[in-house]
Amino acid sequence: MTKLDADARAALDEYYTLVTVPVETLPHLEYRARVDAGGDLKPKQPITRVEDFAVPGPDGDIPVRLYAHGDAPAPTLVFYHGGGFVIGSIKSHDATARAIALATGWAVLSVDYRLAPEHRFPAAAEDCYAALVWAASDAARAKGIDTANLAVGGDSAGGNLAAVASIIARDRGGPVLRHQLLIYPVVDVDFDTPSYIENADGYLLSRDAMKWYWDHYMGPDGDRSHPHATPINAEVHDLPPATVITAGFDPLRDEGEAYAKKLEAAGIDVEMTRYPGAFHGFVGMGDLQSGRDAMAQIARRLTGSVA
Repeated sequence: MTKLDADARAALDEYYTLVTVPVETLPHLEYRARVDAGGDLKPKQPITRVEDFAVPGPDGDIPVRLYAHGDAPAPTLVFYHGGGFVIGSIKSHDATARAIALATGWAVLSVDYRLAPEHRFPAAAEDCYAALVWAASDAARAKGIDTANLAVGGDSAGGNLAAVASIIARDRGGPVLRHQLLIYPVVDVDFDTPSYIENADGYLLSRDAMKWYWDHYMGPDGDRSHPHATPINAEVHDLPPATVITAGFDPLRDEGEAYAKKLEAAGIDVEMTRYPGAFHGFVGMGDLQSGRDAMAQIARRLTGSVA
């Protein structure tokens, strides 16, 4: 029987001394503030240039943060943070974005898309696509983005949004993407998969928490089968190559792997890797061996996507 990695167990023990309240019992604004405050406490690896600005969105400007290694145009990952469509920000995922930029040598454009329940589906998806469109513009090139070498990526809900941005880009005529990086992505609303049953009270993410997130994102009348909400329901032909990362102790494990298999069946170049002793959120934890291994995989796949 697979067990948690030893360093993962130690990290969880430390986490649960600090966090003792299930997220679904908190008001969303309080939980959001806690997550952002936690992001401020994470060590920040130095990077040459970090710039905050805004790009045009479908309903006002979208805040973004660009991590760059200089002024020359560089391949760029447009990154969408996780947080169940309800929490998270460019602040909460600052350490992860820095780590990806440093591991790959790419620029990273982190997107502060609108959150639910103030802005329900499809606001986040449309913001993420709008930021991607901007990343292919002349204005982006002036910021040091190589507009011919773009990829999208994200973790959890951000993985959902990266998958959806890839689908929308295909259907709306671009931008052309080199890669989609899907880190334990949310792609379905089936709460009865084996991984949901095994990890119903899982580490850092539970079934009840995911139901809470979906209720906030979609509201009572949202179409949860819409492919821009649940990309497992999308047509997946002609999508960019994908890297799909899952964790053994994660409720989202099975849906991420099912999506990888669907992409593969459609002829898409897919590398799917399960980190069996890891839990949801491990990729952002550079002190875990699994987190370091996943970051090396991300670097290899992204750098290999550019001719």
